[in-house]
Amino acid sequence: MQTTIFLIFTFISLVGILLFAIKMLQDTIYKGIQETRLNVKESLSNYSDELGKRIDALTQVTEARLKEINSAVEKRLAEGFEKTNQTFSDIIKRLAMIDAAQKTITELSSNVVTLNDILNDKRSRGAFGEVQLSGLIRNVIPEKHFEMQYTLSNGKRADCMLFLPDPTGNIAIDAKFPLENYKILNDTQFSEAERKQAETNFKIDIKRHIQDISSKYIIPEETSDGAIMFIPAEAIFAEIHNKYPELIEASHKAKVWLVSPTTMMAVLTTARAVLKDAATREQLHIIQKHLNMLAGDFSRFQKRMDNLSRHIAQAHSDVDQVQTSAKKITERFTQIEKVELSNLDTEKEMLLSETPSD
Repeated sequence: MQTTIFLIFTFISLVGILLFAIKMLQDTIYKGIQETRLNVKESLSNYSDELGKRIDALTQVTEARLKEINSAVEKRLAEGFEKTNQTFSDIIKRLAMIDAAQKTITELSSNVVTLNDILNDKRSRGAFGEVQLSGLIRNVIPEKHFEMQYTLSNGKRADCMLFLPDPTGNIAIDAKFPLENYKILNDTQFSEAERKQAETNFKIDIKRHIQDISSKYIIPEETSDGAIMFIPAEAIFAEIHNKYPELIEASHKAKVWLVSPTTMMAVLTTARAVLKDAATREQLHIIQKHLNMLAGDFSRFQKRMDNLSRHIAQAHSDVDQVQTSAKKITERFTQIEKVELSNLDTEKEMLLSETPSD
């Protein structure tokens, strides 16, 4: 009976302890849950604050970026408007230039008509050719090597005389402008017969000009053995070379060279080279003298350079010897500094026994 009671009491005690343990466990769990809730709440609050700060920062960055973009867009628009205004201004200026050019073209048209009138007159056409010839020559040849409207010993006057050194000699140049028959020859408004007759007359004119130049401006021992016929129009010059080789052959036989403004520049350039070569030959003895003087100067320079080299070598040797003596003196001072008082007499005897050297 007592055992039973003891067992019951023991069971009740165990149940009480178990209930108390359960109670403690519940309290602990509840407390843990409360702490977890607080931690979660605090974490959520911190996260919310951090998220808010980040959103605010992002908002500020976005606003700043939008301001930059807005500023850039406004700048681009302003530049675009400025360029557009500049373009319109340029267009207005261009239109004004076009208007001025139109007026110039109108004036030029009237001038062309005037030039056509000049070329239709034979005397004016000759003067035009002489002016063109004079302009070409003055741009290339020095004044002392040519003369315009030069009179020869036979009384004939050439439009220009080039004074070139031997063996070339003086070359006469005469300007010819055979335009009338050339214009009819290339004008389709005329009949075939008229154009054929103009072609015949054109060739006759060229041959006559060649013979006149050959007979008037080629004088033995006074001029060169040839002369130049200057044709101021490239088209006429090309017409002669392309269609009438017999005229070229006739000019070669008569030693009259046909030239246009373009080929005249080549002839004048060659003449200038001849003049330069002649001047160089005339000054050759002066050049030779200066070369001999330069050789003497160089010989003296070589001797002085050799003397300077020997002096430099001697100075280098002296510097080496002085440097050796300086090193030895320095070593002596170093040895003196290292001498101990106890060994002073010994060192003195050693120093006295040594023979001085350089």
